[in-house]
Amino acid sequence: MGLNYVDKKRTAMKYEISRQPIIVQFEDHTAFTETYGFVGSQGYVFLEGQLILPDDVKSDTLFVFMHPATTLNLMPFPLGLAVAGHHVMCCGSRYAKNDTALLMEKVVIDLGEYIRYAKERLGYKKIVLMGWSGGGSLTLLYQAEALNPTITATPAGDPIDLTQVNLIPADLVVFIAAHIGRAQILSEWIDPSVRDEINPDDREIELDLYDLNNPNQPPYSDDYIKQFRAAQKARISKITIKTDKILAELRVKDDAEIERPFMVHRTMADPRFLDTKLEPNGRKPNWCFLGNPKTVNVGPVGLARFTTLRAWLSQWSERSNADGIACVKRVNTPLLMIENQADDATPPSHTQKIFNSSASSDKVMKQIKGATHYYKDQPEKLDEAVRVVLEWVAKYK
Repeated sequence: MGLNYVDKKRTAMKYEISRQPIIVQFEDHTAFTETYGFVGSQGYVFLEGQLILPDDVKSDTLFVFMHPATTLNLMPFPLGLAVAGHHVMCCGSRYAKNDTALLMEKVVIDLGEYIRYAKERLGYKKIVLMGWSGGGSLTLLYQAEALNPTITATPAGDPIDLTQVNLIPADLVVFIAAHIGRAQILSEWIDPSVRDEINPDDREIELDLYDLNNPNQPPYSDDYIKQFRAAQKARISKITIKTDKILAELRVKDDAEIERPFMVHRTMADPRFLDTKLEPNGRKPNWCFLGNPKTVNVGPVGLARFTTLRAWLSQWSERSNADGIACVKRVNTPLLMIENQADDATPPSHTQKIFNSSASSDKVMKQIKGATHYYKDQPEKLDEAVRVVLEWVAKYK
C-alpha cells in the first residue's frame, strides 16, 4: 500500500511507498542471555528491520539507517528519502527499544549483518550509511572498523573480535543531527549534584540546576560552567570505578552470577537546556528533545537510567569505543555533515568537532536553518535536508 507522505506542491515528484519486513538471522553464542525473549538465548540472533521503497522505482543504491537503541522506520528522515524516490532500509539492533544491556560492539556486528544482507541477498551495489541522531557515532564506529578493524574486546575485557567478522564498508557516510557519542553526550547531560548513587535526594545544591536555592542561575558564568563540567566527569568516573570493582569481584567469585543491573539517577541536566546563550542556536529555552528537562532528569526515559555493568562500560563510560571523534579520524570515506540549526538534542559544537576531526579529504558541512531535531511540524525543513543529502549523493553516481 502506498502513502502520500509529503504535499506534492513542495517538490517536483513524490512517490507512494511500500514497506517490507526484513529478518536477519545469524549465530551468536554468549555467556548469558542479555535480553528478554528468544534473541541470543538459543545461540542465534534475530534482527528485525524494514525496507521502505518507493513504488515502481528500481535502484542499486540503498540508504541505511540504524540507531543503537531504537527503531527508525517511523522517523521523518527515512520516510522523506523514500517518498523522494529512494530505497531505504531501517535496521533494528538486538537491543531495539531496550538499551539496558547494550554493547556497542555487538551493535556494530548487527549493522554489519544488515549491510551484508543488503549486498548479498538484496543485490544493492552502493550503501549510503545514514548516521542520524544517536546513530551518528554508530555509523562512524562501524565504518572505522569496516575500513581497518582493531577491536578485539569490549571495554569490560570480554572477547569480541571485530577483526574477524568481515564488515563491509559503506560507500558514503552522512552524519545528520548527530552527537559525538552516547558516552560523550551523557557526560554533558548527567546531573553532577547527586552525591549518593542510591539516594538521589542527597544532592549538592550548588550543582543542582533545577533547585531554585542554587545561587548559580542563568546566564551562567564561565567559572560555574567549568565547575559543573568537571563535576559531571567526576560522577561518570566514580560510576565507572564502581562498575570495574563489581565486575572484578564477580569474576573472583566465579559462580553463576556473571552480570548485574543497576540504576543511574538524574541524567538530564545540561546548562545549555536552561541557558541558550551557551552554544547559541535556534533552540528554545527550558526544553530538550524529550520535553521539560527537569521532568526528564528524574523520569524513567533519561539516558542510562537502567543499565548493566558491561553496558555502562561499552556505551556510557569514558572507555566507550563509540567515540565519534576517535572514529572519524580513522574514516576517509566521503562524508556529509548536516547540522539542524535549532536542534534541541545535539549541541552545535558536536557537529563542528566531528567535521574538524574527520580524516576524509572529501567532506562537506551544511546547516538547515531553523530545523529542530525531529523536524516536528517542519515539513519544509525536512524537504530541505533531504534535498541536501540527495544532491550530495548524486555527485557520486
